[in-house]
Amino acid sequence: MLSASGIKRVGLAFAAVVAAGFLARAGLSLLISPESIRDEVKGQIRATTGLDPVLSGRSTISLFPTGTATFNDVSLAALSSGTPALAAEQLVVRFRFFPLLAGRIEIADVRLVRPTIAIAFAADGGSNWATHIDTLAAALRPEPVRPASFTEIRISDGTVLLQDETYNIVETLTNVEFSLAWPSISKSFAATGRFVWHDQPVEGTLSLSDFAAALAGDSSGLKFRVAAAPLNLGFDGNISYRPTLKLQGMLAAESESLRDALNWAAALPSPAGGFGRFALKAHTNLVSDNLSLSALNIDLDGNSGEGALSLLGNGRGTLQGTLDFNTLDLTPYLSAFRLVAGNDWDRRPISLDNLSGISIDLRLSAGVVKIGHIKVGRSAVTANLQDRNLSVIVGESQAFGGTVRGSLGLANSVDGAAAKAHLQFSDVDLDESLGELFGFHYVEGKGGFALAFDASGASVYALMQNLSGTASLSGDNGVIAGIDIEQLLRRLERNPLAGRGDLRNGKMPYDSLSMSLRVTQGAARLEELRVEAPAVRLRIAGSASIPSRDFDLRGTASLLASATRDGAKDFELPFLVQGPWSEPLIWPDAQALIRRSGAAAPLLDAVRNRLMREHPTEVQTGPAPQLAAPANSPLQ
Repeated sequence: MLSASGIKRVGLAFAAVVAAGFLARAGLSLLISPESIRDEVKGQIRATTGLDPVLSGRSTISLFPTGTATFNDVSLAALSSGTPALAAEQLVVRFRFFPLLAGRIEIADVRLVRPTIAIAFAADGGSNWATHIDTLAAALRPEPVRPASFTEIRISDGTVLLQDETYNIVETLTNVEFSLAWPSISKSFAATGRFVWHDQPVEGTLSLSDFAAALAGDSSGLKFRVAAAPLNLGFDGNISYRPTLKLQGMLAAESESLRDALNWAAALPSPAGGFGRFALKAHTNLVSDNLSLSALNIDLDGNSGEGALSLLGNGRGTLQGTLDFNTLDLTPYLSAFRLVAGNDWDRRPISLDNLSGISIDLRLSAGVVKIGHIKVGRSAVTANLQDRNLSVIVGESQAFGGTVRGSLGLANSVDGAAAKAHLQFSDVDLDESLGELFGFHYVEGKGGFALAFDASGASVYALMQNLSGTASLSGDNGVIAGIDIEQLLRRLERNPLAGRGDLRNGKMPYDSLSMSLRVTQGAARLEELRVEAPAVRLRIAGSASIPSRDFDLRGTASLLASATRDGAKDFELPFLVQGPWSEPLIWPDAQALIRRSGAAAPLLDAVRNRLMREHPTEVQTGPAPQLAAPANSPLQ
């Protein structure tokens, strides 16, 4: 153990060495000329990178107390091309300490201040960096004797300009702050730093396991991570670019909002609704501009699925693939689309602009599909989107206890949007299906219905004005809920002018039910609605306005003779259904009830005779006089 005096002597010796070093460096600053330092810096940069530095501006060299050199207005270019690879306002070089004491100039690291790096890809696939890359690759080839070289290049406040003529892409990265670990000793290359892109700060790292092989176009291990507020992206695999670009490995991505990420990264609009929380992990294979994702696991808006996707770089980008979900909730994607606003069709303009520039061809399957409060079972769907034309084909869906097949379409048109629907519901629960889809809860039983409609317009209201198509419905061995028609007819048969009582909670069993509807330019014609029951027969026909959402129907309810007490003729009661869909008015033909009543029939005849005497022409040529229906009519 050293004594106090020994420690003091060691300290004095160390101080003497440091002082001698500083004196030596101060002397070297007088002995070494700036020109020789300038030439040595250029030579070492050229030997390490293969690029020739052009030092056009003034320079400042200081060897004491620290060894640094600053050069203004600098560019680096390949010797064979003469075209600058980059230009910087300043090149700051820091020298190694101990070699400098021995009178040798060795660069420790290099810093480029406010450089501008332009990377351009021509339509034929060529790049302005092709020659520079070849030069860098040649500089990294193994040599028997390689001079000492620096291992770090730093970029401070830089700008990177990217341009691609094929895809008409022009991008700018600003505030670039990166540290490059140059492979002077090992084969690997690493870059760590940050930059600003599309007004968002981005943290990034990149590493190549064999930098020389990567520059030569041969296979090299590649890892990179990009972290920004809209998106986190990572890759671990291999890269090569000869004879064509190839990228293979595991890709992972996540975002709190896929909508924000798409808009930030590629200015891609997304349809209204959904596209929130997103995560992806897949084996990636990129060949040229075609990307495929296999063994894919994806999570979007809580929908977790697996499958495969491919993005074809055919000048516009087409997304193709197959995905399978345990549960697929489509509610978020339809949340912004409203059919009805209040008691009227939505009149807001329909815009398909968010679908422009997107091409999709997807096959989706799911064990359970949810759309709002609608829930269906195993489903297989194909979705295709081209030029703002969306078509959805339902191969088969287990829904409402039966199956659904058909297609839906939404396309761009001169009127704004064109929509069409062709759907076939087979062997479904009528109460559940009609109730969930149309809010109609009056028919129970098993049956089927078909819809075939098309329309065009600038809003949902305009679509309804132009709606045309057909609809049909059939059912067997079910129940009509909400009113007991048989009991009502029996009561009116006995006493035509009797009050209705409370029959709203009754039900009428039926053997068969059928309906046929035709719509032309928003005007619906109910060709016939037939209900057959053991004791009752019901016929309804008439019209309805789709845009104004109201009825004008006429029907006849018949109590069959076989069901009457005395076997008399069928008791038939004509009735009307008029008014808005939400609260239609239903009342019987008042004249038929009065005629049925023996006490009121003479009164009706007296009124008729008086009208004929006072207005013979109107009564003979016009409609029969009508009496106003009471507000609490039996069929209301």
